[in-house]
Amino acid sequence: MSDHHSATSHGDDHHGLGHQVPTGLLFGVLIALLFLTGITVWTAKEIDLGKLNILIAMLIASAKASLVALFFMHLRWDKPFNGIVLVASVLFVSLFIAFAMMDTHAYQPDIIDRQAPAMVDRQ
Repeated sequence: MSDHHSATSHGDDHHGLGHQVPTGLLFGVLIALLFLTGITVWTAKEIDLGKLNILIAMLIASAKASLVALFFMHLRWDKPFNGIVLVASVLFVSLFIAFAMMDTHAYQPDIIDRQAPAMVDRQ
């Protein structure tokens, strides 16, 4: 058996170099990340949508995390399933955190001056 055949039969086929990404694409992603950061700051300071503020912030954060992972971590050129799993997991984690944050506002009227509500004697 030749060395080439034994290396590929064990799945040890290395590509040598990593994927080369055009500089223009990386700068485009950088501009998109800076734009999304600007939108995050703008919405936090200028727009008051009540409970939707956290949802908008989490959606923007999910988009930025997906851009970083897909382009700077080269998942865009990996197997498509890996990118789909990453983007879906980032969206679901953001969604769960946003729902948890919205739920904390439901109990806010029960808390007065950062004190626990008085216990009711139910005898």
